[in-house]
Amino acid sequence: MKHYINGGNNRVILATDGDLNVGISSEGELTRLIEAKKKSGVHLSVLGVGTGNIKDNKMEALADHGDGNYNYIDSIYEAKKVLVDEMGGTLITVAKDVKIQVEFNPSQVAGYRLIGYENRVLNKEDFADDAVDAGEIGAGHIVTALYEIIPSGTGVKLPESNLKYQTAGKVDDSGELLTISIRYKAPNGDTSKLLTCPVEADSYTDALSPDMAFASTVAEFGMLLRNSDNKGTADYAGIIKLAESVADENSASYRQEFLELVKEAYRLYD
Repeated sequence: MKHYINGGNNRVILATDGDLNVGISSEGELTRLIEAKKKSGVHLSVLGVGTGNIKDNKMEALADHGDGNYNYIDSIYEAKKVLVDEMGGTLITVAKDVKIQVEFNPSQVAGYRLIGYENRVLNKEDFADDAVDAGEIGAGHIVTALYEIIPSGTGVKLPESNLKYQTAGKVDDSGELLTISIRYKAPNGDTSKLLTCPVEADSYTDALSPDMAFASTVAEFGMLLRNSDNKGTADYAGIIKLAESVADENSASYRQEFLELVKEAYRLYD
């Protein structure tokens, strides 16, 4: 607070392995301290460093309570990515308590499953509740969400609901594929604003952009490492083939590093 700047980016950056054993070490006490400081306009970002006794879940939880970001720094490539290439997105918040809601049109999509984000999912009623904490978005920050979908016409029975596209069992065939709704607050605000954007069905394409192809390989790799029940026919060889197509010698260093991680996992586990 001694160095607090009105209207500035007031943030504590904590670099730690998460094994907190000096001063306040209780997770509950730390959470209360961080939340109190957050109300004063000072936010917390956490950089995980070290190996062996790393407390990954605790550090992510602390950053969440401090309206900040958590990144694990395991190499010089990751340090450059977080602290140089993505500095704005990591340390400069442009919107807080950001909530994203996707509603698929059942005339186009019979069923869906969000891949990942298990520790970020909110209850449906929390979307419009400004008292519920959510994530922060930094300058230049990009968020990618992947869904597995079941196209309509597959015989899956649709339940009744009061959502946009369904009323009393009747499905609205408006030509829309889905609607994205976003709620967010200004960095120092307390009341959320709502943005809604419908996506037309004819905007669909089966051609993956290089960025989306890379994101899909990361998600697929995660499902294999966790031995997910939803991994389907995914295998390391397929991930390597797709990753190599978007991670040549001219691509970002972190893509090259990811490819090496997949090859190492292939050698160890396949």
